[in-house]
Amino acid sequence: MNQDPSNKGTNPATGEENVKKHYLYPSALFAERTPYLVDTVLGSCVAVCLFDDHKKIGGINHFMLPLWNGEGLATPKYGNIAIEKLIERMIQLGCKKENLKAKLFGGASQINSSMEIGLRNVEVAKELLSQHRIPIIAENVFGKVGRKLRYDTGTGQVMMKFLTSSNQRENG
Repeated sequence: MNQDPSNKGTNPATGEENVKKHYLYPSALFAERTPYLVDTVLGSCVAVCLFDDHKKIGGINHFMLPLWNGEGLATPKYGNIAIEKLIERMIQLGCKKENLKAKLFGGASQINSSMEIGLRNVEVAKELLSQHRIPIIAENVFGKVGRKLRYDTGTGQVMMKFLTSSNQRENG
């Protein structure tokens, strides 16, 4: 998944050329009406991919911590903010909440820590999606290694691969 300088790629599901590409950094979200291939890399972070089958619109977030504590800015760095903002964005794009389906990725325990950030990130995602009555139709969570995702916002398809020690170095 090398970054193409033209910022375009081939849609793996349809073979369509010149699909726009976007790299999603931590603490961000992305949703547009036109199809994109969105790449991101997760460790203990979590990505929620939402898709509306009727409108064929998808969106994704990438959050680092489970809950905003009320101090500082309420940014998509926090799961409770990132999920609410992504749902709001999908509705702004014309989606209906009852048509949204979710896919959930990440939450690895890569460091021996009693804080269990990955576990807590997954728990907050599942809890909020349940509160919004958005079904999780696929998930790949927990474990000890990170994941690299490519999300096709035009089809809802996610390609995922686990990071090995060699490609973890290239991704920082």
